[in-house]
Amino acid sequence: MGGRGPKRQLAEKIAGEITLSDDPGATLRKWRTDFDVSQTDLASELEVSSSVISDYESGRRESPGIGVVKRLVDGLLAIDERRGGDRIRQYGRVLSAGFESDVVLDLREYATSIPLSRFYGNIGATEVATGGVDRISGHTVIDSIEAITRLSSEEFFRLYGQSTNRALVFTGVTRGESPLVALRVVNPTPNAVVLHGIDDADLWNHAADLARIDGYSLATTSTPLEEMLEELVSLE
Repeated sequence: MGGRGPKRQLAEKIAGEITLSDDPGATLRKWRTDFDVSQTDLASELEVSSSVISDYESGRRESPGIGVVKRLVDGLLAIDERRGGDRIRQYGRVLSAGFESDVVLDLREYATSIPLSRFYGNIGATEVATGGVDRISGHTVIDSIEAITRLSSEEFFRLYGQSTNRALVFTGVTRGESPLVALRVVNPTPNAVVLHGIDDADLWNHAADLARIDGYSLATTSTPLEEMLEELVSLE
């Protein structure tokens, strides 16, 4: 990667996506929202009025040139750094594990193991099957469709990061069948699996049985994605 750090790589990714997008304003809005930065905060950082940011995002102002895009991206990253650099670090962790950030949304190792009940409590999850281990020492948040369609079984195993003593959180789930079936080809299994975006009423009817057979805890949560990712930051 030629010595480019995660901040530089993230800047290039965001700038590239905005510049090449069919709707640059919508893509800018997506990244600004991902960074949890208001239009007012970004405008203040760039010393422009909030209406300038609003006009770019709505398409009222013509698509920003590369110079403006660079200023917008630098502004987002500067705000993130002042807040502690969570988004930049998150991207760096995913990169260092060898994944694209649209497959793995977050990957963390904790300083000490924590009770699974605390993890579930933080993200508003409901346990539907109890596993053999009630503590975890990390988590990985995965886009289930991207992971299942793009990762080999060997790459799937790398989702465990440093240890299988962790929770795998699959987003974009409709019933949970695909990620749970995919996990059957990976050994060993994680301590816990969370299916995000559904509640237990929507769950595939064989899901709990499959979890019990393989010995991991299974839970569901419908907490909004960005809110869930924010809650996971506090577990580090």
